Amino acid sequence: MRIIAGLAKGRTLATVAGATRPTSDRAREGLFSSLLSEFGDFTALNVLDLFAGSGAIGLEALSRGAGLVHAVEKNEAACKTITKNAALVATAKPLGEFHLYSMSADKFLAIPAPARYDIVYVDPPYDFSDVELYKELVQLRAGNFLKEVGVIAVERASKSGSVKWPTGYEPIRERNYGQALICYGKLAQNG
Repeated sequence: MRIIAGLAKGRTLATVAGATRPTSDRAREGLFSSLLSEFGDFTALNVLDLFAGSGAIGLEALSRGAGLVHAVEKNEAACKTITKNAALVATAKPLGEFHLYSMSADKFLAIPAPARYDIVYVDPPYDFSDVELYKELVQLRAGNFLKEVGVIAVERASKSGSVKWPTGYEPIRERNYGQALICYGKLAQNG
């Protein structure tokens, strides 16, 4: 797995054997293409990567110019891999700020938001229930983690079907990448 674009383009990232399910290159390219169409570029954007795995999504955003990336991951082996990958990507200067939160997404969403994010990427394990995902989305909104013009991208197994967005969100689009489905949403304008 490599960084696709930006200052760290081409750098090879480590993966976490058996502990995570990396987003395919095709799905990552599609994700960043969709986000690029929303924001124009990534310069100075704040990005939250929940269930970060190897950290590839957040580090890709950093390589493309994000000003702040927070990665949240509870798996110890994955956290070690993220730290290793972040050090590799950090050699491409100048990059924005990167911080790893070694905790569950649930615990992270229970603390006061350390920032408000332009992009929140949510990629739980495919066996993560719809009920649990719904709860995380409610916490994101209740904790004021997302900027008013922010976008949430949720990756699920294609067979899981569309995300059931809680009240206060509106869906933007969905894209299918084989086994992965990425659903995009934003805060509803009416609250």
